[in-house]
Amino acid sequence: MANVSPTRGDITSHPDVSEMRDRYARMLGGRDVTLLDGPVFLLGLYCAVSPWILHYTTSQPALVTHNLIMGIAIGLLALGFTRAPERMYGLSWAFCAMGVWMIIAPWVVGDSPDAGVVVNNIIIGALAVILGLMCAGTVAKSTPRP
Repeated sequence: MANVSPTRGDITSHPDVSEMRDRYARMLGGRDVTLLDGPVFLLGLYCAVSPWILHYTTSQPALVTHNLIMGIAIGLLALGFTRAPERMYGLSWAFCAMGVWMIIAPWVVGDSPDAGVVVNNIIIGALAVILGLMCAGTVAKSTPRP
């Protein structure tokens, strides 16, 4: 009978450890911001459905369409971060600009928005700016300097 009991050995003695580390590094593509893709996607999802969550679909129809489109754009940006990070993380600054736009959009797009709508968009915009700066900072840190 084979001994299948778990052993508490160290993986550094495994004969294929260097190959496993190389394969893991290739899979990640040298990215340090894999943990930001999920929150960015969830932020976009929330932005898209927030008019129905906060029930302002009848009072602010223009803002409903705006938040739906912006939420889909943020979600697609997050999927791009996941799928092609080496090309997409340059758009981190555009994501910050989208966050700033989300903050001012209730007054530009909306028609006398109430406090709940304003606070909702300010929170979404602030989170977008923060996550965008985190992505941009990580990209700047990982980019080799001349």
